[in-house]
Formats: sequence, structure tokens, C-alpha cells
Amino acid sequence: MRLFFKYMGLELKSQMQYRTSFLLLMLGQCLTPFTSFAALYFLFERFGQIQGWSFYEVTLCFAVTYVAFSVTECFARGFDTFSSLVVSGNFDRLLVRPRNTVVQVLGTRFEFARIGRFVLSIVVLIWAAIHIEIDWTLLKILTLILMCVSGVFIFTGIFILAASISFWTVQGLEIANIFTDGGREMTQYPLSIYQTWVKRFFTFVIPFACFNYLPLTYIVGREGSDSPIYALIPLVGILFLIPCLFVWRIGVRHYRSTGS
Repeated sequence: MRLFFKYMGLELKSQMQYRTSFLLLMLGQCLTPFTSFAALYFLFERFGQIQGWSFYEVTLCFAVTYVAFSVTECFARGFDTFSSLVVSGNFDRLLVRPRNTVVQVLGTRFEFARIGRFVLSIVVLIWAAIHIEIDWTLLKILTLILMCVSGVFIFTGIFILAASISFWTVQGLEIANIFTDGGREMTQYPLSIYQTWVKRFFTFVIPFACFNYLPLTYIVGREGSDSPIYALIPLVGILFLIPCLFVWRIGVRHYRSTGS
């Protein structure tokens, strides 16, 4: 981990060489969640609710998703651009170094300007938590924190899976964006509004429901979801990273240099 933080410090120092540009970029990053939140607001302004979900309940869901995704984009962006290392042949250099390839790929790129999204998402999260009509207990607060942490692990796992495809295809596949950017857009809303097969796929295959929908039902007190087990479901989502790392290891073993 010391190597990871050293990578982070060097990248931050590099990006802060142009502070005005960095601050403007960070400010610009706030616009994405802001425009999405504005669309959410006007949707509820028109229809009032979505399948029994109130505005503040969905806003809480929205904020958790953006908090998790913004942290992932900030610290796991190296996997999102991993195909460039394969195409250029630079991944060969990572293999001969006596350090874990996962840590090295993580350290190839940090986008600290994404902190702008994170800050705005945290503000929306706190605002929704204050206005939502529930009694906040210590367990519910812990559940909310676990939801954000679990979301980071799940999105990072998806980035790793998308990067692993490059070991066989060389170039990254745009279809992976269905589960990264597409996953972010979809999980802004509770999964119960989607068709049954969608809910099952994103519960048992890619466990978005573990950091988003299922613990949210416990927080807002949905009928049948008052068991403390629902509060611990985000921990299951964290375990999703394990098979993703296993696929990565298989990809590394099958890697063939492009010779660039």
C-alpha cells in the first residue's frame, strides 16, 4: 500500500502544477451529477413518485451511486484506460517489476478532479438523509456508509473485468460501458422499477442490488425488509471484487505481448 500512496502523491503533485486548470476541471465535474439530479427533480415534479418511491428516497439512492462511482473513477481509472498499456506494450514493464500488477495499474492514473463529483454527491446525500422521513439509528447510518463502500468495490470490480477483456482482445470493448457508465445511470433509481429479469441479473450476477436497492429498502423501512440481514447485504457486494481479481489473474497468465 505504501507504493500505492506514493503513486497517488506523485500524480497529485503532477496535476497540481496547473492549479487553475485543475480547479476549473473539478468545478466542471460537478455539472454531471448536477444535471442528472436536475432531471431527477423535474421527473418527480411532474409525476410525484415512481412505483411508490418518494423523491427523497430516490435521491438517497442517486447520491449513494454517485458517491461510489466518483470515488471509483478517481482511484481506479487506471483499469478504465488499461487497454492503452496493452496496445503500447507498456504492460510488459509492469510484469518485470517485483510488485503486484493490480497496484501498479491502479497507480498509472488518478483523476483527482473527480473529487468535484464526490463533493456534490456527498452534499446531495446529506441533504436527502436530512429530509427523508425515517428515524436514523446507528445501524442505518452504518448501512448507508457500507452502501457507499460496497459500491466502490463493485464498480472497481467491473473496471477490472473490463480491463481483463483486453488480454484477449487487445483493444478495450465499448460494450463494457454498459456496466460502468450504464450501471451508474441505472442504479440512480431503485431496481424494483425495472423488469424482473433485470433485477435478477443485477442482483445475482452483477450485484448492484447489494449496494443499492436491498439495503435501501431496510433504511426506508419497506415491508419485509426490516431484518438486520438487509443492513449487512453491502458486505456481500464487497466480495464481488474477489472473482474479478481471479479473472484478472487468469488474464495476466494468458497475456501475450503486442511487441509495440
